[in-house]
Amino acid sequence: MNVIIRPVGETDRAEWERLFQAYAEFYKAAIPDGGFDRVWAWIVDPGNPFWCDVAETDSGRVIGFTQYQLMHRSLGGSMVCYLSDLYVDPDIRGSGAGRAMIDHVLEFAKNAGLPSVRWLTQEFNYPARTLYDTYAAKTDFILYNVPC
Repeated sequence: MNVIIRPVGETDRAEWERLFQAYAEFYKAAIPDGGFDRVWAWIVDPGNPFWCDVAETDSGRVIGFTQYQLMHRSLGGSMVCYLSDLYVDPDIRGSGAGRAMIDHVLEFAKNAGLPSVRWLTQEFNYPARTLYDTYAAKTDFILYNVPC
């Protein structure tokens, strides 16, 4: 199957919401009231360095999305690209869509002169980690997330 990666468009909102909701459910996260609208506003704001691209089939079926942003890396004295979200419909996983989206974000970072792309995943996400491990070994860092 050929996978096309393109920027999300205004007409993709319903499909993006469907995928974003499924992504949240996969990670057992609840999207707060107004969350869809806030994230969508980041995506469509040309002044906000937060981007969303979708993966679609030749027939135009949207099968996944990736969201990424700029992040300061003080120890490197540079900006890096943070791949914050990546999701592919479960029935299409293994098709190359995830790899195509990661490669797309890597190309974005390279073209922007950024030194690297970073992302997190959960320990139990073994199918995705099998893909991610083809790019680099996991790091030794542990994430702390303290509610305020």
